[in-house]
Amino acid sequence: MAPIPLIDLGAQHRSIQTEIEIAIQNVIQETAFIGGSYLETFENAFAAYCELPHGVGTSSGTTALHLVFAALGLGPDDEVITVPNTFIATVETIVQTGAKPVFVDVLDPTLNMDPEKLEAAITPQTRAIVPVHLYGQIADMGPILDIARDQNLLVIEDAAQAHGAEYKKKRAGHFGVAATFSFFPGKILGAYGDAGMVVTQDADLAKQMKMLANHGRIEKYVHQIAGYNYRLDPIQAAILNVKLKHLDRWLDRRRGNVRLYNQLFAESTVQTPIETSDSRHVYTYYVIRSEQRDQILEGLEKEDIQAQIHYPIPLHLQPAFQDLNYQKGDFPVAEQAADEILSLPLYPELESVQIQQIADAVLKITS
Repeated sequence: MAPIPLIDLGAQHRSIQTEIEIAIQNVIQETAFIGGSYLETFENAFAAYCELPHGVGTSSGTTALHLVFAALGLGPDDEVITVPNTFIATVETIVQTGAKPVFVDVLDPTLNMDPEKLEAAITPQTRAIVPVHLYGQIADMGPILDIARDQNLLVIEDAAQAHGAEYKKKRAGHFGVAATFSFFPGKILGAYGDAGMVVTQDADLAKQMKMLANHGRIEKYVHQIAGYNYRLDPIQAAILNVKLKHLDRWLDRRRGNVRLYNQLFAESTVQTPIETSDSRHVYTYYVIRSEQRDQILEGLEKEDIQAQIHYPIPLHLQPAFQDLNYQKGDFPVAEQAADEILSLPLYPELESVQIQQIADAVLKITS
């Protein structure tokens, strides 16, 4: 059997190659390389897809996070609560504002923020909460928002992995003052390089972020504030606008592949992802859990099947954040998950025969 990658970006490109090439050529022929209609078209289209009025394109999902935090004025006197089982961008951008990250543990089995742990972490310095919609499932936002309202705290959704995900029939972005998305190539909606977006219902916040992302200006050479160069390239915007038209179809295929995986693992010791009753999980990654994770990973490698751990070291144990003075054991759910999780190949073009091959390889080890 041929090798099976974690994600096959080549297969996806071939399925829409003509559309992509036309979009890129249009940008090049018009020399529309910075700002302009291609960027605005995608900002508007993606915001509309999220059923929100405002979108601000950024150079990456990381700069999207920093842009929101900067626009909201987070700084050295503030604490921001988030979770330890996420990519470092969630926390390094908090640190970049001068604010202090504060971690809370996550729920088993969703591995999203545990609302019951949240209230105890709030101090007079707490300014904001950043739930992470991990692996494509929106966090339990009802109780999180109740706590935020009671304590007068900002909520910013890290939706880097949640394109098209829903909670109580509302898409990511409806629950906080803003939500940030990543269009890193491996994401469900991926650019051909780095790209990101902030969506919001707040027109004033959107205006402030647009200005900050473009050197603190709206009018050329008139800089209202000192800003950043966080602009989304129009070529990437044009590519993403093509891909956005296919997103719902791709999500349906992903979810169908997940159903097959779940059926194949139904009688095994492998723990499969949980979709909560009030959510629509989009499965950016298909993450299983097993005490035999390392053996599974080794066995898959021998079968030329790519798998990956998202993420092997919780952030409170990363060398970069030693100064926060957390210890091993502080967040037992996140820590145990880090020892058990494994992302298996998942993409719309993945065939059922390949899923069967992957499942067989896993079951051979775990049975």
